[in-house]
Amino acid sequence: MTSFGSKKIRAEQLLIRDLENYMDIYMYIHQHTISYTMSSTLLKTFRPRLLRYLEPRNAARTPCRHLVAAPEPGQGPLMSRRADRALPSLRSSHRWLKTMPIFFVILGGSMLAIFNYQKSSSSVVSSTLYALRTNPRARELLGDEIYFANSIPWIWGELNQLHGRIDIEFAVKGKRQGGVMKFKSERKGRGGVFETKEWSLKMQDGTVVQLLNDGDPFKRDRIEG
Repeated sequence: MTSFGSKKIRAEQLLIRDLENYMDIYMYIHQHTISYTMSSTLLKTFRPRLLRYLEPRNAARTPCRHLVAAPEPGQGPLMSRRADRALPSLRSSHRWLKTMPIFFVILGGSMLAIFNYQKSSSSVVSSTLYALRTNPRARELLGDEIYFANSIPWIWGELNQLHGRIDIEFAVKGKRQGGVMKFKSERKGRGGVFETKEWSLKMQDGTVVQLLNDGDPFKRDRIEG
């Protein structure tokens, strides 16, 4: 038998002996009337040895570590992180309330830009702009190369093909001058065809020219919803 095995058996024998002695003393105290001081002395004699044998041999002892306070404002950052360090204090701040108006302004502007891009990319705007380029009266007033007045066109009004309502206007320009073209069309009934109500060109001097007097080019196109 190895030395380790003999030591283990010896430790178990000592443990059994101490347990028997401890129990004998405990029973003797309860069966006989002895002083409180003597009973405490007898129990304290065997208690440390008993606890020493009962506790695990290889138990990991966790050293007592003091908590590390969180760094104060102006101090340097912690170079090492510990799981048991003190948590920083929570400070309620209402700075985000100051930025709420800016957030809503940016959100509203983005939504308007998206809706305007959807209008400018629609087939209705492309058709009306093409009809304006090929209209003799419009070419006489605006000149050649008729296109949007701005690099980013802004389409004003309603463009609702689903419910049969189109009422838009946007700025245009040619080589001679610029103006504002207005187009209005409605559809009667769900399966009907759009009917042009107004197609005009407002010049820079305030003069309004009705382009439908030369004929309605949109009857051939039949803008459908």
